[in-house]
Amino acid sequence: MANPAVDGVLASPDIMDDLLLLGALEGKLVFGSMNRGGLAGLVNEIDDRFTGHTAAALDALGADGGKMLTRICLGDPDTANILEATAKAVDSLAARKLIAMVEPFLSVREANGSVRNDLSPDAVIKSVAIAQGLGSTSAYTWMKLPVVAEMERVMAATTLPTVLLGGDPDAGQDEVFASWQAALACRESRD
Repeated sequence: MANPAVDGVLASPDIMDDLLLLGALEGKLVFGSMNRGGLAGLVNEIDDRFTGHTAAALDALGADGGKMLTRICLGDPDTANILEATAKAVDSLAARKLIAMVEPFLSVREANGSVRNDLSPDAVIKSVAIAQGLGSTSAYTWMKLPVVAEMERVMAATTLPTVLLGGDPDAGQDEVFASWQAALACRESRD
């Protein structure tokens, strides 16, 4: 966190508490992870319950906002629950003038029961179209999107501020970094 290139953190409550105790969040963007209940392999994985930060807790911490993973599985009835919960979280954050960082995925349930995120450009665009309309206002809503092929089309699908889903590349580091660089050149994206 002391590296000047690091401008913020997105963390679960346990990590956030540690960073606060260390005084490491001064002058940083701070986002709390709100839903932590959709464990991989869990029978109700799509119904990713809000078991982390609440809007009230984030406000009390002086955070900038909260992040919610929103997996949309058109064939899974639990999708309605997560869409409603996301809309309520967006409203609760907006009422406090906090940013709602929505991380949408169009997901499919495989034959073995596992959930897979569809990272095709069309699927990401569809997830954005659904997610950006959740809640009674989008005034404080940001998108958090994966870097996929045809990012220009993906970024053109929203007028909302957008951050890019990062992570450590497993293989092809140069190719991954090049795709991030191209995505960052798109309108209103931030790494």
